[in-house]
Amino acid sequence: MRIISGRWRGRAITAPAGQSTRPTSDRAREAIFSMLASRLGSFDGLDVLDVFAGTGALGLEALSRGAGSACFIDSDGAAVKAIRANLATLGAAGDVRQSPVTSLGPAPRAHHLVFLDPPYGQGLVDPALGHLHAQGWIAPGAIISLETAVTDPLASEWEVIVERRFGKALVRLLRAPA
Repeated sequence: MRIISGRWRGRAITAPAGQSTRPTSDRAREAIFSMLASRLGSFDGLDVLDVFAGTGALGLEALSRGAGSACFIDSDGAAVKAIRANLATLGAAGDVRQSPVTSLGPAPRAHHLVFLDPPYGQGLVDPALGHLHAQGWIAPGAIISLETAVTDPLASEWEVIVERRFGKALVRLLRAPA
């Protein structure tokens, strides 16, 4: 697994051992960032939140492209260890938290770009979005990149900007309520 673009382009990152993490494919990651770049123009200075972060690849990719800060959240200890190792390998800084998403308290700051990639088929999308929004983790009007299984429902009323299918995965860009 490698960083696709930016200052760390081509640099390898590691994934935790085992089956608990399902990294976003390079093809899907490249498409996500293409969709985001066409809407954001630039990642410069953005506060990024990578939830169900796994390897941290999405947040790291945003940092590589100029994001100002990144916070990584995952409940799995092996994933948190891999994220910290990847940050160290790249010489990057980031806030890494080991916690279930719905147990997070109030945010230290709101984030402009949010990556949400929960385990498929567990009904975590709407509870996670609702909790993050209520606790101030998501800035008004922020863009959320949501990756789910094609069959996973999205019950919330958030504006869907675009959606693309990648095999069994469905990627949606959402806009947070103002």
